[in-house]
Amino acid sequence: MIVYKFGGASVKDAAAIRNVGKILLNCEDEHAVIVQSAMGKMTNLLEAIWRAWTNGESTENLQEEFITFHYSIAEDLALNQTELIGINLLVGELKALLTQPPGGNSGLAYDQVVCFGELVGTRLVQAGLTKLGISIEWFDARHVLKTDSAHRNADIDWERSKLGTDILKAHFVLGERNLVLTQGFIAQSKVGNTTTLGREGSDYSSAIFAHLLNAESLTIWKDVPGMLNADPRWFNNTICIEELSFREAIELSYYGASVIHPKTIKPLQNKGIPLRVKSFVDPALPGTIIKKDVQVAKMIPMYIFKPKQILISISPRDFSFIVESNLRDIFEALTSTGVSVNLMQNSAISFSVCVDQDIDRIAEFIELMKSKYAIKYNEEVELLTIRHYDEPTVKQLTGSKEVLVEQKSRQTLRMVLRPLI
Repeated sequence: MIVYKFGGASVKDAAAIRNVGKILLNCEDEHAVIVQSAMGKMTNLLEAIWRAWTNGESTENLQEEFITFHYSIAEDLALNQTELIGINLLVGELKALLTQPPGGNSGLAYDQVVCFGELVGTRLVQAGLTKLGISIEWFDARHVLKTDSAHRNADIDWERSKLGTDILKAHFVLGERNLVLTQGFIAQSKVGNTTTLGREGSDYSSAIFAHLLNAESLTIWKDVPGMLNADPRWFNNTICIEELSFREAIELSYYGASVIHPKTIKPLQNKGIPLRVKSFVDPALPGTIIKKDVQVAKMIPMYIFKPKQILISISPRDFSFIVESNLRDIFEALTSTGVSVNLMQNSAISFSVCVDQDIDRIAEFIELMKSKYAIKYNEEVELLTIRHYDEPTVKQLTGSKEVLVEQKSRQTLRMVLRPLI
């Protein structure tokens, strides 16, 4: 058995769905679980719907945009009313949900709304692939993936999730070719509510499925030829890495390499399941394989660039030293608000974190901290990580920028930068 994962860009329209169909027709394995993200930019749109809903604003126009996006693709795929039944039911559920008050739990409300990107998207892709003559079953990921109740960034309950694998395995018949399509990103809490695994969590979902099913491999299909040494949106002359060790991939994903979600590697490494990163644009390319026991004599420099960061500095109002109790306060507030920390640094009287520019969560964090701590911050800064750095590379990338924070180890250099005015 193998696991494939397709992201939003790979199923963004009818032509993309047909391309996925061609990839699946060339799949030589008898049994495959296909994990899919929401189509295109639908998660962003659903977040806008959630925000409007929880603020008591109208969601009608946003709902119409969501519905029109999917039904226009259904029309391009020539789906009939019978083939649209599953999609129609889900659209009805979303509409009914948004007529109700959102309640006091913002995270629960978020997960209730945003999950419809994956649910409607997989129903549409399953119907489209079936129309193209590919036999593929739809499966609700929440029957297997079980979590705690930490909405918007839930933790997997591995023991409970293992119990659900028999439900999924029942879809596979010995000696017959079976494809099952399921959702990334979404799961279910112990009390039965939908949860989500954090933004870009579909890669992690696919790794969980591969782990639970003891898959032979996981392939993540991207719009790049494999794991590159830098993001081509920000750097020229990028190089595709043929092989990486699990350890190196964990380091890169931890620092923010956008090709792989940070949590993806561990479930695969624990069982020695190789991860392939391949291009859905050109499936014939070999891509990158990530596995154990990869020995590379010298790695080329690899760059990870995160724009639109905020550097927050936190200091006790009484001008005292930063000690353990202060760190406890800070980390409890970061945890409770779900602020994503990309870098941290301690000095005698302040503690600094470089975080993603998530305005809602940062505002909540500052509100929790401001009674006891002075908060200062720099907006629109950049975080640059260079793995296997050398001095020519550092000079080239930082020449026109002010370095606000620098951290250096033998193999990794990290800098918070601000463009010089």
